[in-house]
Amino acid sequence: MFKVLKKEGSARRGVFTCAHGVVQTPVFMNVGTQGAIKGAVSAHDLKEIGCQVELSNTYHLHLRPGDEVVRQMGGLHKFMDWDGPMLTDSGGFQVFSLSGLRKIKEEGVTFASHIDGRRIFMGPEESMRIQSNLGSDIAMAFDECVENPSPYEYVKASCERTARWLERCIAEHDRLNSLSDTVNPQQQLFGINQGGTYTDLRVWHMDEIAKLSCDGYAIGGLAVGEPTQVMYDIIDAVEPHMPADKPRYLMGVGTPSNIIEGVARGIDFFDCVMPARNARHGKLYTWKGTINIKNEKYKLDSRPIDSTCECPACRSFSRAYLRHLLIAGEMLAMRLAVLHNLHFYNELMARIREHLDNGTFEQFRTQYSGLLDRPAQEA
Repeated sequence: MFKVLKKEGSARRGVFTCAHGVVQTPVFMNVGTQGAIKGAVSAHDLKEIGCQVELSNTYHLHLRPGDEVVRQMGGLHKFMDWDGPMLTDSGGFQVFSLSGLRKIKEEGVTFASHIDGRRIFMGPEESMRIQSNLGSDIAMAFDECVENPSPYEYVKASCERTARWLERCIAEHDRLNSLSDTVNPQQQLFGINQGGTYTDLRVWHMDEIAKLSCDGYAIGGLAVGEPTQVMYDIIDAVEPHMPADKPRYLMGVGTPSNIIEGVARGIDFFDCVMPARNARHGKLYTWKGTINIKNEKYKLDSRPIDSTCECPACRSFSRAYLRHLLIAGEMLAMRLAVLHNLHFYNELMARIREHLDNGTFEQFRTQYSGLLDRPAQEA
């Protein structure tokens, strides 16, 4: 399922195999929350911009159209016409974000729908059943994502409960995969490390869940308000305790610099809504740094967003045109901007893999880690 081909320091160049294809790692997963990328980007577009793995949201798809609807339509791959690898998150982070509308118990979490307020219960078994109905290649274990910072004793109890929930997830996942009518009987399950910003709890929890037979392991509960260096310190502490023969996923991260630094610390999988969200507001990534395309200085700028980029926007349109579309509120603006940013992220990963192949990742890291997050210094 996963093989490390080469290492440079802690950075890993690998290959991951699942029911719907082979993934070259490190990889950035493009986030299609409700079965589509926000900004009018389809599964077909993802192919053109180099996406390897599409990620969708268990919580949102459970609410609408309903995971049973998706199952009856043949699973999410068929429903959205995406034939590549797919990951679904567990719903745990969305429950975390509904902190004022939830009640956590050992059985699971009761919360109010953000759509109509109806009461919903989700526990480990429910999360596994929803993700089985969706038919993703990778299902994520149901966990609790705590706020940073949170009291030590609460985080400790949460870690212990999340470890118990993982055992229940594994049992239900195995049962579902054994059924004759399961959408994707080869679905894999990743466990999630939690522990807030407490290094000892992070290490303890990773040691505990590493004893269980997961197909991969994620570090969750970071990039939710803690300083960036704290996030890096947590990864440094947890990574030596993660099984070396399993893929490692840093959930919800992040900026181009975060990704480069995550790779340097041994991470294989990344995802984040940031590139698409920033694009919809006019913040675009280039190999010289970020630009805000809505700025007045681009009003008569005939250049593409990035002269080295081969995305659909850069191949055909000027900065001036894209600025006009954004200022005018045209939907095409969001589509072109999102296509550009996601293409940039996928190209970033391709370049990282190339440098790992060539043994030059550290030089790439030195050149770009800080540069890509800063505003571009251009004439």
